[in-house]
Parts: sequence; structure tokens; C-alpha cells
Amino acid sequence: MKGIVFVELLRMAEELVGEAAVDQVLDDTPLLTGGAFTAVGDYPCSDLVALVQAFSRATNVPGEELQRQFGHWMMNTFKTHYPAFFESKPDVMAMLEAIEGEVHVEVRKIYPDAELPSFQTERLGDDGLRMTYSSSRPLVPFCKGLIEGCVDHFGRPAAIDTRDLSQPGAARAEFEIRYAVP
Repeated sequence: MKGIVFVELLRMAEELVGEAAVDQVLDDTPLLTGGAFTAVGDYPCSDLVALVQAFSRATNVPGEELQRQFGHWMMNTFKTHYPAFFESKPDVMAMLEAIEGEVHVEVRKIYPDAELPSFQTERLGDDGLRMTYSSSRPLVPFCKGLIEGCVDHFGRPAAIDTRDLSQPGAARAEFEIRYAVP
């Protein structure tokens, strides 16, 4: 997993609990990497999961909710660092449809060894989209947070229905995104 994800999790945690508490979590949490992360490094997802669990305990925020909040945080990071992806899209549906065929293509150019999740999309009329997420990483709530953050960015309210179809070792979920009725 790319280091930028770890760096951003630590930045979010610092906002939530402060730098001293983050340092304490890093000291107390058994991590394969020892707790030193750089934006350009590669790290095991198990360290990310361990950190989310540790920050969950430190904040009393359930782990799945913390993952979801982190998805919002990362969406804001993506918007800041990669605005062109968003500026060229008319709405959230177009943005979500572009992840696999456009965004991930660009990510692979920069990081050819990146292990990215897969996203399949299907339009459900003019006001809906079904997005299927598949990954070896147990990050369904994080993915939902990313989608919610994307909806927020485009400013048109939408309902997001989630069906978690994960099995041990294989995360999978269907998200149905529908614009709210005015």
C-alpha cells in the first residue's frame, strides 16, 4: 500500500488526538514497518488496519466509522493534489465511472507496481450508478467514505446504499449511488 495513505492517516489522527497521542499510538502498536512512513514508500495493509484499530481505541470512534471518515479525508487530499480529475467531470457519476479507466491508469503510470482495487460501474438510469469494489484489502468503509466525499464535492445530494459482500481475504462491496429526489 502506498505511503501517502499512511502519511494522510497520521495527519488526520494528529488533528483528532494531537501529535503526542499519535506518537504514543505509533510506539504502542506492533507494526511490521516499525511505524516510520514516507509518502513514496510501500507498506503492508496490515499496518494500516492496525493503526486504524489503535486510533479507534484512542478516539472511541468505531473502526469502521474511522475508516469512513478517513475516506472523506483522502477525498479532500485527492481533490487538492489532483484537481484536474475533478474539474473535467460534470458530476459525481462521471467521476466515479472514471476511476478505473482514467484515474487508475494515471496512477499506474506513476506507480507501476501499485496494487489497486478494482471498480466496476453500471449506470442505473439518469440518476443512479452501481459501483462494485473488489480488493484484497478490507477497506469497504474507507471506500464508502471516498464515495461520500466525492458526492459532497459535486454538491448534489445522493443516497449511497452499501452491500458488503466481503469474504475472508477478499473485500467486495456494491455501492448504489442515487441522486436525492428534489
